[in-house]
Amino acid sequence: MVTIATWLAGLIAIGIILIGIRFLLRPVASAEGYGVPVSMNAYLTVKGVRDITAGLVVLPALVTGNQHMLGWLILASVFAPLGDMVVVLRNGGSRAVAFGVHGLTAAVMVVVAAILILA
Repeated sequence: MVTIATWLAGLIAIGIILIGIRFLLRPVASAEGYGVPVSMNAYLTVKGVRDITAGLVVLPALVTGNQHMLGWLILASVFAPLGDMVVVLRNGGSRAVAFGVHGLTAAVMVVVAAILILA
């Protein structure tokens, strides 16, 4: 179970890095996928940088095999998708995206973190 959780943590890290890169390369399309369409502005670039950073933060624990620390870092990172979910909901965005993308991401991260922390 810990091995699966470790792999999932790695996939989460890679996924959020790729999302960040997409925000840097295709900001408006990425914003639409986020759930709240917006025009091009500096926020979209900042979001891209934030997402890349969020993914990179967990890599040292992943690479060194420190599963306990990896779990805590994933758990601390749950605030981002939960916050994204609230932002989408409060700004009239798609409920399906809010819960199906951001909420589901947060739920998976909590399960992965719990497995890694409690192992």
